[in-house]
Amino acid sequence: MGIGALLLDRGLISREQLEEALAQQQASGERLDRILVRMGLVDAERVLHVIGDQFHMPVIDLASVEVKPEVLQILPAKLVYRQNCVPISRENGTLRVATSDPFELPGLDELRLLTGCSIEVVLADDDELRNFIRAHYGVGSDTLDEMSAGLAAKAEADPAQAEVEQAQEASVIKLVNDVLAEAITERATDVHIEPYERELLVRYRIDGVLQRANVPATINRFAAAIVSRLKIMASLNIAEKRKPQDGRITFKHKGREYDLRVSVIPMLFGEGVVLRILNKSAVMLGLADLGMPRHVADIWERMILRPHGILLVTGPTGSGKSTTLYASLNTIVSDAVKVITVEDPVEYHVPGVNQIQVNHKVGLDFAEGLRSILRHDPDVVMIGEIRDKETAETAIQASLTGHLVFSTLHTNDAPGAATRLLDMGVEPFLVASSLECVLAQRLVRRVCQECSAPYVPDHADLPPDFALAEGQTLVRGAGCRSCRNTGYRGRLGVYEVLRMTDELRERVMERVNAHRIAAAAEKSGDLYRLRQDGYAKALAGVTTIEEVAAALAT
Repeated sequence: MGIGALLLDRGLISREQLEEALAQQQASGERLDRILVRMGLVDAERVLHVIGDQFHMPVIDLASVEVKPEVLQILPAKLVYRQNCVPISRENGTLRVATSDPFELPGLDELRLLTGCSIEVVLADDDELRNFIRAHYGVGSDTLDEMSAGLAAKAEADPAQAEVEQAQEASVIKLVNDVLAEAITERATDVHIEPYERELLVRYRIDGVLQRANVPATINRFAAAIVSRLKIMASLNIAEKRKPQDGRITFKHKGREYDLRVSVIPMLFGEGVVLRILNKSAVMLGLADLGMPRHVADIWERMILRPHGILLVTGPTGSGKSTTLYASLNTIVSDAVKVITVEDPVEYHVPGVNQIQVNHKVGLDFAEGLRSILRHDPDVVMIGEIRDKETAETAIQASLTGHLVFSTLHTNDAPGAATRLLDMGVEPFLVASSLECVLAQRLVRRVCQECSAPYVPDHADLPPDFALAEGQTLVRGAGCRSCRNTGYRGRLGVYEVLRMTDELRERVMERVNAHRIAAAAEKSGDLYRLRQDGYAKALAGVTTIEEVAAALAT
């Protein structure tokens, strides 16, 4: 009896659902049970148990199975990937193998001949099996096995030519694509490829923290070919190894396009590469998706609808300032509003927004770009960053002549923005008359929803100003496969907002320091602090107090 008939017989699907899935199967050739799961008509675990009953095979949870290293080495990675099966134990001449596809049992004869053992097959979930293979055999390990075979002969003939040829081989292309696809699957924002004397280190930055990628040690032998392949993809000079190069790659994965910004730098033992992964769909975030508390969002949403003035977003590098600006532009862009940006570099393409890329080689910097775009009759202007007096004064003049100007500034908090502009040499009356609102932000990691659990903290471990009632609980993640055992999955913003008032403008005119501006703003209720928002998010269980403390320390 086929799997469709079995599921129908057990009442898990209807006749109409089966016919719909069969029609899709004729068009795609995909396995019927996988079509039914993808369509959401039946649960994957139930299907697995039905298949297990049909083939008289036990179903196991691979996530809870511990396999000895010597058992894993029984089968080569190449075979594991091809057959989509893994050895999990060996006893008394019997090798126990887990698979998600019992319909390919004839392929197991190859395992019997290779190992000399009788084969016992058990069933495992397909996603769990793929995760297990990646975790224990490494990303691209099957490709590396194939590549190792022909390495020596090519290298002996002509090392330089061999490197170029390897970079264009299907196996190297597949290996690089596997590494990039794995980074995207793991939600990495950056991929670091670092050459050392005896190893090639690949690391992913996930939720702001660098973590080692699970790649086999043999990847070190193909470091030059991997870098050359990335250079080809980014249209860089493959022969130039003495100076830094920058490029861009468009990479497609599961129907989505990703922009990869590539930076190659010569190092002691080869060339190091860093790729920044930009998801084109991320630009469609709205302000509601950023994690702004309602009080902050209400103020900011009113400010971005103003006809003129300067709105600044501040914070250290990597705190999400650009994402906030893009979300703000998405909120206000329309046929009635002309928006022009000057960026270095243009990270995301925003529909309906005219974007200009800074080009220092031809003298197009932020200040020059801003002066030029003012002749294009914009309503809203975004400058990637205010770095110097010239850019600051040009932005202020633009705001005073009836434009709404967005930009970023590197300060630790919102009250420090005005004093930073004064330190650049901008006149106090210009800052006081143009600055309308400052938003400061940090990024903190979210507690993983799969393994989160409440706990009662030790008050000695809490910040002195963090109010927590006796016996009140906080939340933290225990660590699971979903979060790579970190206890965190995803990030959200922690925000501070300062709204300029007449009193604060007077303080700016008096050139008082940021501390006194903050004190005056808190007294009048015009400043909502980072600490307030961070503590509120920790009490709500969306992040941990340790994350908030670490973020506020920067």
